[in-house]
Amino acid sequence: MILRQWIAAGFIREKEENRTLEELAEGYFAELVNRSLLQVVESNHAGRLKSYRMHDVIRLLALNKAREECFGEVYNGSADGTVSVQCGARRISVQGGNLQQLRRSGATHLRAQHVFEYNNADFLKPILTSSNLLSTLDLQGSHIKMLPNEVFNLFNLRYLGLRDTDIECLPEAVGRLQNLEVLDASDANLMYLPKSIVKLQKFRYLYLMASNTWQDCVLLSASKPLPEFLREVRALTELRTFTVCNVRSEHSSDLTNAISKMSHLVHLGIAAAAESAVLRFEGLYLPPALSWLGLAGQLEKTSMPQLLSSWSHLDSLTCLTLGFSNIDEEAFSCLSVLHGLRSLGLMKAFEGKRLDFYAGSFPKLQFLHIWGAAQLSQVGIEKGAMRNLVVLLFMYCPELKFLPDGIEYLRALEKLRLEDT
Repeated sequence: MILRQWIAAGFIREKEENRTLEELAEGYFAELVNRSLLQVVESNHAGRLKSYRMHDVIRLLALNKAREECFGEVYNGSADGTVSVQCGARRISVQGGNLQQLRRSGATHLRAQHVFEYNNADFLKPILTSSNLLSTLDLQGSHIKMLPNEVFNLFNLRYLGLRDTDIECLPEAVGRLQNLEVLDASDANLMYLPKSIVKLQKFRYLYLMASNTWQDCVLLSASKPLPEFLREVRALTELRTFTVCNVRSEHSSDLTNAISKMSHLVHLGIAAAAESAVLRFEGLYLPPALSWLGLAGQLEKTSMPQLLSSWSHLDSLTCLTLGFSNIDEEAFSCLSVLHGLRSLGLMKAFEGKRLDFYAGSFPKLQFLHIWGAAQLSQVGIEKGAMRNLVVLLFMYCPELKFLPDGIEYLRALEKLRLEDT
């Protein structure tokens, strides 16, 4: 989420026509890693960082520099339990102490406020009342069930972080936050969206349910009927991440129309209401900027080759996960148009008996996971196919009795896992 905060704070400026704000932010982040200012803890198979840390010495230097330049300050508690913002720091991270002291020390200059693990929302009211310039409010881990009404008067608010809180609902007043770009309510108790959410025309990211669902993406649902919700959500044309669940076959048309309006999408996930539900996506055009795509549900058999072939323009797509798709040999060959893929997962998605990888196919693929292919009995790999593959997993493929023909051509392979084959 740090990249989203950078974007919302205005730290990332568009410099090149062919690069998005997200790509620029990732470039800056990579530069911090290359200069050893950040240490990588874990990366995903698409090469994106999942977790990282800062060395104690670097952190101390960064905190001192931030305090020197009044950029920001971290408060971890003090003897008297009060918070005092020194030298007019514009950003503060509070992890303990009495927030009421902030009002006395002056909070009118604050641009960003991170408050962790608080239990009483009333402590926020005096700060919010005097912090009219606040653009970032992050309440991660706070055990509060409702947001103070003062939050919805923050006209300049761009980032609202409710991750891992007890927030159960958002009022219609959220529609007043006309500059809001990011709403992160992952792992919160939020069960529905107010209708006014569609008024937020600057929305870029909307995170709403379990963060461990669909790997790193978001799960979006609504209490109102899904077709009505889809007709409304298509007004959010600036969305970068969108994932929807409980989709039925009859919702396919509304969903296709909604996605067609989201021309800036980077992450897209669609989960059917049941394994047997058929997702009909004839005419679905995916935006060129898409880098992560997850589909869980059967794809219409006759139009599947045409659908998969239509993805040839997705040069930025690095991660693809398909579940229950009923892909056969012919349809699978159509996926070879995705030359930029680094991660491919087929979860109970392949129903053929033979899986072939032809020379030159999937040149950048590093991670391949075949799970639950009940009929798969043969795998063939030609020389020059998947030349950068690092991890190969076959799991729950009971008819697979031999190693893939041509596995010796996978010179970059580091990990091979066979389970229940």
